[in-house]
Amino acid sequence: MKNLSPSTKLILSFLLMLGFTTSANSQILKKLGKKAEKAAERAIERRVEKEAQEKTDEVLDSILEPGKKGKKKKSPIPNDKSPSDKESSDPNSEGNSQKPDVSPTSESSEPKSIKVYSKFDFVPGDKLLFFDDFSNDFIGDFPAKWNTNGGGEVVTVNDLPARWLLMSQGFSTYYIPDVPNLPEEYTIEFDILVDGIDRQTSSTADLKVELSDSNEFRTGNKYVSASIPLCQYTPVGIRIKAKKTGAGSPKNINNTVKADIREAILNSPHISIAVNKERYRLWVNEKKYIDVPRAIVPESQFKALKFNVNSLKDGKESVFISNIKVAEGGLDLRRTLMSEGKVSTNGILFDSGSANIQPQSMGIIRQISQVLQQDASINLKIVGHTDADGGDEINMKLSKARAEAVMNVLISIYNASPERLSAEGMGESTPVGDNNTADGKAQNRRVEFIKQ
Repeated sequence: MKNLSPSTKLILSFLLMLGFTTSANSQILKKLGKKAEKAAERAIERRVEKEAQEKTDEVLDSILEPGKKGKKKKSPIPNDKSPSDKESSDPNSEGNSQKPDVSPTSESSEPKSIKVYSKFDFVPGDKLLFFDDFSNDFIGDFPAKWNTNGGGEVVTVNDLPARWLLMSQGFSTYYIPDVPNLPEEYTIEFDILVDGIDRQTSSTADLKVELSDSNEFRTGNKYVSASIPLCQYTPVGIRIKAKKTGAGSPKNINNTVKADIREAILNSPHISIAVNKERYRLWVNEKKYIDVPRAIVPESQFKALKFNVNSLKDGKESVFISNIKVAEGGLDLRRTLMSEGKVSTNGILFDSGSANIQPQSMGIIRQISQVLQQDASINLKIVGHTDADGGDEINMKLSKARAEAVMNVLISIYNASPERLSAEGMGESTPVGDNNTADGKAQNRRVEFIKQ
């Protein structure tokens, strides 16, 4: 190595940083004459230039086309924190979305995600019945607004502000939030996070979501349930069951709907459920998998929402849920806007501290775009509102930016004319809920559409 020129030494050092071993190269170079050494130097220079170009291209790809060649991240695991560690970490405080930023999918570019969701037709209810992000619970405790016959605890994941309910598995272990008796029309939303799920996970592993006429720790006499598969080695499908009358009745439903949601499960999917009288629909992220027109007996009134986890390996595989939202409504916002001239919704969600729209909000914006398409004489003012977390000036700017973000989606995705739209921010100045509670904050974070 002593006879090598400085440029050769620099090149070999660079190769070492890229993972190449210098020992083999030095042995070869010692055996070469000066001409061979120069030839080797040129070859090494070309190799380094090629490697550097490839690395540069990868970096540029990650910036310009995020996720194109990205590898999946390993599912995060909960931190070890003391139950007394009561942090001020409300993931839905102003500027935070109802979806924590964990395990992003390979398609994580915001514009691309928004476009993917452009045909998403889920519209969340507009009268909040229940919301829990566990922000008021101590880490390590079971959440105060829930009941169970098993065990579980509130945890944080990878130092992120969002909190999750870690659920124990068991065929007869239920997790029941304090949801009031459910009306005829309502929506349910929540996020799932998994850890340790891989190709060795059981084909029967699932998270069951049940609507029941009983709030006891058992399956009700009348119910509708969807079992979301966690298996990775084969697409299991989503199982839907509905018991409407006695056992064995032809009116009952027991079917597995074809669905390959393996990648979604590893990347913190958002689940949306809509019940409109007898009709039951379920989406995983932007895709609708279940749409049963007569899943529910008309006269039935469900009293409970239940969660149940099955067939996981203790100590290795875990399932978490968070941001559980139940809201009455989920009706056609177009009719309300046309008849009343104004509609308000807290179903348009944004990323933490920004005006980036969560893609699952696109069902609402899509309906608003259809109003504009139907009546060319209508102009709309879009008004953003925040909760009271943060300063007045910051919230005013943020609410304006979010209203403008909604306006820009109407223009860029749904081809609305810019001349027909305007945006305004009201900050925290006109609350409709109590800013001291998670429910109230969720109500205050809203967007209004007003006919002009």
